[in-house]
Amino acid sequence: MGLKLGKKGWLKWLGFLLLIPSLVVNYFLYQQNQFLRPGIKVIEVLDGDTLLLENKVRVRLRHVDAPELDYCGGQEAKDELIKLVKDKKVVLQEQIIDQQGRPMALVYLDHLLVNQQMMKSGWVRYHSDKTDQTKVLKAEADKAKQEQKGIFSSQCYQKENLAKPGCLIKGNIDKNKYTDNKKYYFPGCAQYQFTIVEKDLGEDWFCSEDEAVAAGFVKSKTCYDKVYQPAK
Repeated sequence: MGLKLGKKGWLKWLGFLLLIPSLVVNYFLYQQNQFLRPGIKVIEVLDGDTLLLENKVRVRLRHVDAPELDYCGGQEAKDELIKLVKDKKVVLQEQIIDQQGRPMALVYLDHLLVNQQMMKSGWVRYHSDKTDQTKVLKAEADKAKQEQKGIFSSQCYQKENLAKPGCLIKGNIDKNKYTDNKKYYFPGCAQYQFTIVEKDLGEDWFCSEDEAVAAGFVKSKTCYDKVYQPAK
């Protein structure tokens, strides 16, 4: 049986078909206005990945993990974020609450994605997350590491102790463990030559085993019964 429509029926269908392009255009304009709207002012930068907004809400940058302020690169990351957004109005996109109850978002300054600019600087690490910008931010982080920028430069990412060449003990934190993850290695320990000291994560060099222990590190089992012999 064929479908028969009266004059009014055809007018309704025509009106519906004409409405579709209008909806598409309005959606596009809405998306554009997300960037054009005034946004909210950043009154303070707390560290390299956390903002304090004018409504007194703290917001973390999604995908971004900055060093603690007392670690290598921590102040540089904060300074970089200050230059980008301090006293400026930003727009928050893809807001979520993390496991600690803290708001997180992609932060835009006009059409500039602040999260991406921080990755580009090299002073932050990529944090696994799922947003519309995941691939872009991961690629930016990989590029910064490849180019040895920021925390990936010899300032924080160290294979040798440039500041104190005689202090050879490497304090290393196992990123895959939550407890008993702070180990130290010295020449003669298996894996010593492959261990990188990443000072932005709280890893460091030590001049004696006592010094390493005082900092919360324990001797790696790969050192067996060896004792550290300071360089002469």
